[in-house]
Amino acid sequence: MPTLHANGIDIYYERRGEGPPLLFFNGSGATLETTSLMLDPYTARFDVVAHDQRGLGKTSIPPGPYEMADYAADAAALIDHLGWDTCRVVGTSFGGMVAQEFAVTWPERVERLALLNTGVHPRRPGEAEKRQELVDLAYSAGMAAVAERWLPPMLAPRRVDDRLLIDGLTAMICRQTPDSFAGQTRALLGRPEAERGLSAIECPTLLLSGRQDGWSPLAQHESMAARIRDSRVVAIDDSGHMSIAEQPIAVAAALRQWLA
Repeated sequence: MPTLHANGIDIYYERRGEGPPLLFFNGSGATLETTSLMLDPYTARFDVVAHDQRGLGKTSIPPGPYEMADYAADAAALIDHLGWDTCRVVGTSFGGMVAQEFAVTWPERVERLALLNTGVHPRRPGEAEKRQELVDLAYSAGMAAVAERWLPPMLAPRRVDDRLLIDGLTAMICRQTPDSFAGQTRALLGRPEAERGLSAIECPTLLLSGRQDGWSPLAQHESMAARIRDSRVVAIDDSGHMSIAEQPIAVAAALRQWLA
């Protein structure tokens, strides 16, 4: 198993495919064990690397609190280890926020950027409180209770009864510990000034949104695009917050075209 020791932790990663370098950031709670198949559409055209972010999967779980800068620094250490000067970057959901942090901190290393079903900060009324309630629920009732409450509003209405999808996403969430879930959530809540950083993104940027995403709405992606100099918004039909799982073919097509 390829593991890098950096920033005081052991970072588990996987690399496969051929072509231009592509760095992929998973979403909240996702690990390579649960999402490895989602990388397959890109390995025929890109040299893809993805890692279990701190607190998740086979990567170390250091004591918190974590900050977005920590997640971005872990990725920078990884591409240094691989000898990549520059790369294309994809981030989905929470990973999209880490990707923003990475692109703002090391703009000279990002050739093209794709942000999927993401945002800048839970600034809508009541959203921060709602996320903190999920953290409290994780400690009091476990991650299965978090999945039961969290998943339905994240999916397009037609997908709410898709048991195969629901069971897969529930298993992904339940593999996360309350501590790692809290670490990611608190890193998210701790970056209220992040939206100002959007104007510092220098590379061409794609913002991909599910039309029925109740967590990171299409309007939020459009607002973000207005702050990024060279950007484009793509909306995926019949898709909520989990576009990469709900509509994998449409998402893969949009990403391959953009990243190429």
